[in-house]
Amino acid sequence: MKIRCSWANTDPLYVKYHDVEWGVPLHDDRQLFEFLLLDGFQAGLSWITILKKRSNFRQAFDHFDPEKIAVYDLRKVKELLANKGIVRNKLKIEAAIQNARSFLAVQKEFGSFDNYIWQFTGGKTIKHAWKTLAEIPAKTNESTAMSNDLKKIGFKFVGPTICYAFMQAAGMVNDHLINCFRYNEV
Repeated sequence: MKIRCSWANTDPLYVKYHDVEWGVPLHDDRQLFEFLLLDGFQAGLSWITILKKRSNFRQAFDHFDPEKIAVYDLRKVKELLANKGIVRNKLKIEAAIQNARSFLAVQKEFGSFDNYIWQFTGGKTIKHAWKTLAEIPAKTNESTAMSNDLKKIGFKFVGPTICYAFMQAAGMVNDHLINCFRYNEV
C-alpha cells in the first residue's frame, strides 16, 4: 500500500489530485492561472469543495482563458452569480476578472507568468522535509513576498496563505511529507 500525505486519504478526488497534480512543478501559464484563481475561490472554504466544482469552474470561466475572462462584463458576472456549480461570491468573481487583467499585464511585461511567479523561489522548487502535517506552515516569507508583489500589481484574493497554497499546488515548494511516496517523485 502506498503511503501518502494523510490529508489525501479522505476522498478519491483528494487521492487523485495528490497523486497526480499536487506539488508537481508547473510551468504552463494557463494551468498556473487556473490554480491561482481556484486558490482565490477556496479562501474560507475547504479545498475538496473546489475540487468537486473544478469542472464547473472550467466551463463557467472559459477554461481559464485569461483573455476571455479579462473582458467579462456585468452580464457575465450576473450569469456567474447564478451558476450553482461554482462558488457564487461576487467579490471572488470580480477578483477573478481583475486577476485575469493583471495576469495579462504580467505576461506582457515578463514574457510569461511562469517567468514572473517562479522568481519567488529562485526558479526552483524549495524542498522541505516535513514529518507531520502540523509542521507545514500556512505561509512563509516567500509567500508573503509573492502576495505583496501580486497585490501591488493589481491582483486580488492573493494573501500570503493563498499564495502558499498556490506554491504548494504548483510545485514551487515540495510539501509532501517525507514518508509520502510522492516526496521524492516530485
